[in-house]
Amino acid sequence: MPATGTTGPVHLDALGPRGPYRTRVPEAVTDVSGTEVARLSLVPPVYVDRALSTLRKAGPVPADGLDALLGAAGEEFATGTVGGLGVREYEHLVSRVSGTPAQVVRAATRGTARFVALARRSAEQGRPRGTVSGHRDPVLGAGHAVWARRGEVFAVHASGNHPGVHRLWLEALALGYRVAVRPSRREPFTPHRLVAALHRAGVRQDRLVLLPTDHRTAGALVRGADRTVVYGGDEVVARYARDPRVLAQGPGRSKILVTADTDWREHLDTIVDSVADEGGTACVNATAVYVEGDPAPLAEALAERLSRLPGLPPQDARAVLPVRPLDRARALAAHLASVAAGTRTWLGADGVVDDLGDGSAVLRPAVHQVGDAGAAQLRVELPFPNVWVAPWSRADGTAALRDTLVLSALTRDRALVDALLAEPTIANVYVGDTPTHWMAPGVPHDGYLSDFLMRGKALAGPV
Repeated sequence: MPATGTTGPVHLDALGPRGPYRTRVPEAVTDVSGTEVARLSLVPPVYVDRALSTLRKAGPVPADGLDALLGAAGEEFATGTVGGLGVREYEHLVSRVSGTPAQVVRAATRGTARFVALARRSAEQGRPRGTVSGHRDPVLGAGHAVWARRGEVFAVHASGNHPGVHRLWLEALALGYRVAVRPSRREPFTPHRLVAALHRAGVRQDRLVLLPTDHRTAGALVRGADRTVVYGGDEVVARYARDPRVLAQGPGRSKILVTADTDWREHLDTIVDSVADEGGTACVNATAVYVEGDPAPLAEALAERLSRLPGLPPQDARAVLPVRPLDRARALAAHLASVAAGTRTWLGADGVVDDLGDGSAVLRPAVHQVGDAGAAQLRVELPFPNVWVAPWSRADGTAALRDTLVLSALTRDRALVDALLAEPTIANVYVGDTPTHWMAPGVPHDGYLSDFLMRGKALAGPV
């Protein structure tokens, strides 16, 4: 159904350097039941090329007053009527098209507003201590270094799994990049609202654009930008692995490790929360739990807790699980059944699809126990609370825990924590009762974005 107060599908125009742009034949955006709720204008390659050219000619957003501007944009995003949608209408539509529980969307609205307001200060957290922000900095003297951009135009190929994915690129805008956002066609409402809110707060249209495209045209965006962040699966990571201008954000494969010196029963709430919070759809949700010792008791307790979660439509205030179109839900369950062959089932694929009777289905949790810490299933990440529980031993070491966005370590072993921090492929290590989905402005997600966007450049002599 359309958002409250609307009489038909919402029009989501491209937001170009000269204002909104509406195509004659927009693409339908449907909710989880297949009902059309919006029409998204997709721009052609020539429009992308011209927009990027305009961005390149524009200067950075002025540093003076930037914090006030960002604060106003965050407030507008969280409370205003933007693009004809009030915040509750916006949240309703996001929930219906993405299948994300309404309470998760509401929390993401508040969280995104906070990240907007703090974007400049968050970006500054990644600046090396030996550099200054610009050559006019009064601290600058002979032999100092300046923090400089590696380019001028930053492009974002966004995903639609969670509204919070749009928090990261705000730092690029604060660092002086002109930004082009390609929204996910599955959930275009959040980037459209955020870009429009920033425009209304004072960011010029030739410094920030929203460019919805089809997959073919998306290549023009990558080619035309100086730096690009792309979200996707393993195939996306592999495609751009050799391109230094592209930062590929793939599966998180976040994990929990419970060592023998820790009673997992005292931390079960944190483990359940790590798996199922955010609807289990985020890259920071735990998809594997490693246990030093017998993993069966923990797997059983985890399955029992997850089995209690209610199956409700996403817009219901009590909903906590994601919803997908029925055919997509059945395909995911069939895939899980295939990859889980040979494991011990606690909550299986046969219980994943909870048909809501309107063409959509809740994706219920799944829990499987694997035989060893090297099992292939441990690399499988699915867009709902699906977790693999594995035995782990000191002999397995950190090698079994590699390729991890977040690892929450329930341990008292400081030497082990040191080893986890030293492992290059583990991006973040949380110790104790910190769920894997914890995030805060100024704290790196997968390293600081500025590591990719900026560099220290020596400056000597009079300026």
